[in-house]
Amino acid sequence: MRQIVLDTETTGLDPASGDRVIEVAAIELFNFIPTGGTFHRVIDPERDVPEESTRVHGFTYEMLRGKPRFADIAGELLAFLGESEIVAHNAPFDFGFLDAELARAGRPKLDRGRMVDSLDIAKRRYPGLPNSLDALCRRLGVDNSMRTSHNALLDVKLLAEVFLQLMGGKQPGFDLAATQARSGRGPASAEDAAPVARAPRPILPTEAELAAHAAFVARLKDPLWAQPPFREAEETP
Repeated sequence: MRQIVLDTETTGLDPASGDRVIEVAAIELFNFIPTGGTFHRVIDPERDVPEESTRVHGFTYEMLRGKPRFADIAGELLAFLGESEIVAHNAPFDFGFLDAELARAGRPKLDRGRMVDSLDIAKRRYPGLPNSLDALCRRLGVDNSMRTSHNALLDVKLLAEVFLQLMGGKQPGFDLAATQARSGRGPASAEDAAPVARAPRPILPTEAELAAHAAFVARLKDPLWAQPPFREAEETP
């Protein structure tokens, strides 16, 4: 199963009021294991970046001016997403912004059936507790000491670790999926998955073991199988 963990940074909180995406980062998982596949683009929003937003993520418009526009990277992003599930923290926020950008670029919106909201998963697992990304990192033992501001690339790496913990933790013994994904093979083929025929290996007791067992059973007082109707059933030809 392929999944994409995704995060965005934006100029504000509402795409309907003209706020734009300024950064997109995504990490590929295969069977809940990171494959090393990543996508990261910084984007010219074609508008100013409010000071209050800069305080959150550190980007100013001067830093973004001349970067590719969203329409320029939309094809690459959609190719990386493929048809996979998309995991995001407060996913409706990210989907809303991406849908607005895709519509502006003349592209179809994302299928909401692909959306996996890690915030919703965390709220169900830890009801009544803070479930921000920072709070989950502290609770689940994910090191976020380097997170001094919101940054899509760093945040998506932290979110991938948090998501794996929320889904039951990493499975280091199951590294075949990651190896196949890195090599481009993808899931195991039907031939790879075919069961291997094994010769039966019956366990046969030795004569000494049979004698020891018979001696042990002889010491039992009134064993159940020696009483009727079990005894009668044994003696019936």
